[in-house]
Amino acid sequence: MDRTERFYKIDQLLAERRVVPFEALQSALEVSRATLKRDLLYLRDRLNAPIVWDRAARGYRYAGQGTARAGRQFALPGLWFNAQEIHALLTMQHLLASLDQGGLLGPQVQPLMARLNGLMGTADDSAEEVRKRVRIIGAAARSLDLAQFERIGSALLRRKRLLITYHARGSNEVSEREVSPQRLVHYRGNWHLDAWCHLRRGLRNFSVDAIERAEILEKPARDLAEKTLNKKLGAGYGIFSGTQVQWAKLRFSPERARWVASEQWHPKQKGHLDRDGAYLLELPYSDDRELIMDILKYGPDCEVLGPDALRERVWEQARATLALYRKSPGARSPGRGKQKPVNRTTP
Repeated sequence: MDRTERFYKIDQLLAERRVVPFEALQSALEVSRATLKRDLLYLRDRLNAPIVWDRAARGYRYAGQGTARAGRQFALPGLWFNAQEIHALLTMQHLLASLDQGGLLGPQVQPLMARLNGLMGTADDSAEEVRKRVRIIGAAARSLDLAQFERIGSALLRRKRLLITYHARGSNEVSEREVSPQRLVHYRGNWHLDAWCHLRRGLRNFSVDAIERAEILEKPARDLAEKTLNKKLGAGYGIFSGTQVQWAKLRFSPERARWVASEQWHPKQKGHLDRDGAYLLELPYSDDRELIMDILKYGPDCEVLGPDALRERVWEQARATLALYRKSPGARSPGRGKQKPVNRTTP
């Protein structure tokens, strides 16, 4: 429990009880005596909380608290959050709002929304004011069927199998699968389902928005250890699975290094600045599809130094892109004509 949560907990306890002993506060907050004393001092001296020690009752209370506590004027001001806290709160609110677009999950979502609003502000700094001043922008988020999402979540928690109709966009094939859901992952603005596919007899990652139909089966799901999931689905770069891990070595120009040197692409990455200011980044990958997309978005500011197979794949993609622009301007209007489909492995 961080300091912000402790302040609200102290306020809640003093509001609900007439007198709260020091030991009761310490037990509820699970902090040391020194930490609790600092919290109470900060609330009184910096936030003007009318907290007093009642010697007769041997506990803390609000000054003036008696038979008519309901009229208390003191309220904690809006307390600012660190970067992780405000991002988490606003992201959760954004996710809940997007899930409830059709009103299908109203009874489940609204209590959570109310709780988030309470955490994010008070009368002086309302949750609406926080949302107006801080923006969380999600790029390339795809829409999904809320009813399907609810069934997937229900099967996941009940540990039941799912019968799904899945559209694999890479191959443009539609198949029916029986899967054992393992976990839901929200990644880059979209939901994915890690599941054991009984058709392919292996772990697969499914885009939830590509699941056209989901039916809960009265069969127990096959459970896999979290260690197994992480080894198979989290060993390499990106969302795609694989156990044959290789290490990519990338060189970013000195100009781009100013940004990339502060970024985390993978928890196990290794990176350092070269003498000329370029940034050398090494990271593991098992499926190169997503890594290649991220490499290409940097254009000439990112060079693949190895392995050779990855360098060749990036070269092929860059050459195919260049071929589109080598034609005379009148040969093809922008955005028209057929494009060769990308051959990707069906999950």
